[in-house]
Amino acid sequence: MTENEQKKILIIRLSALGDTIHTLPAVYALRQKYPKAQIDWVIEDKACKFIKNNPLVNNVYIIERKKRNVITFLQLISKIRKEKYDIALDFQQLLKSGLILGFSGAKRRITLDNGREFSNFFANEIIKTNRRLFDFNYHVVNRNFDLVKALGVNNNEIKFVLPDFSNEYSKEIKSIILDESKKIIVLAPSTTWTNKHWTIQGWRDIINEFKNDYNIILTADSQAQELLAKIADGYNNVINLAGKTNLCDLIYIFRKADLIVSTDSGSANIAWSVNAKSIITLFFATSAKRTAPFSDNYFSVSSNIECSPCMKRKCRLKNHKNKCITSINSNDIIQIMKKILV
Repeated sequence: MTENEQKKILIIRLSALGDTIHTLPAVYALRQKYPKAQIDWVIEDKACKFIKNNPLVNNVYIIERKKRNVITFLQLISKIRKEKYDIALDFQQLLKSGLILGFSGAKRRITLDNGREFSNFFANEIIKTNRRLFDFNYHVVNRNFDLVKALGVNNNEIKFVLPDFSNEYSKEIKSIILDESKKIIVLAPSTTWTNKHWTIQGWRDIINEFKNDYNIILTADSQAQELLAKIADGYNNVINLAGKTNLCDLIYIFRKADLIVSTDSGSANIAWSVNAKSIITLFFATSAKRTAPFSDNYFSVSSNIECSPCMKRKCRLKNHKNKCITSINSNDIIQIMKKILV
């Protein structure tokens, strides 16, 4: 396969938003190597915002999770097989992605070794890496590069190409009143796992330290409104946007921010993808070496207890439940923030 061949390539990366973002640099490298190829992507609706209308991708198959059943699966496969793909790449390596890979009809069905849920069974080419799918010490972005190397791609540039969201920012977000003489700190405390959250007091300590000299914005989806209300309680000069922003609004805010402090979540990865000025990401049950944004002005702070990272949604300790959450001292985070904001 040469750079000038007009091959058809299918990307299979269904969810979640952060993992989708982690796949973009590999797809960018693939597009650089094969500029004339037809590159299509299969993705679930919850994570499709960064892929739909993305200049890297020609066509997108969007799976609606609430309507996912045998009939819709067969309809999807029928559409995919009509395209007669030369290559299909399974970046997810789970049963649901493996099934699409196996039934895609692609001549080359490629994945990496050590996939879960028998996903490797559906490939006819398995690239050996000698690394576990959830290797704590190997970044997901690099694992994705390992997959496209099977197609002769050797570009490891971390570049995120996104759709143009400029026409989708809401008037409400653009009209937020900020003190233009002050820098902007965005706090993104919310995430899906209990043991990926930090303490409410930790966030309040940060607010208390910076509230007078900085614009402080809290962001989260509507499901975290109660959490952010507790964090912002009593602080009249903090802007609480919980449940008031869509994904495009979040991108707008992150691009304006001087510093973003986030848990290991989609927010941190969105901030990375839009080239935010500075990011601090907090890691408790998960591994910074595996998923943290990395750049000269991006920092990760990890729990230092013996069982972290455990990569478990729920803490397995019988005593000292969620011990990792309290192991990161707010003073340490504040000192890092001060060094960044000078």
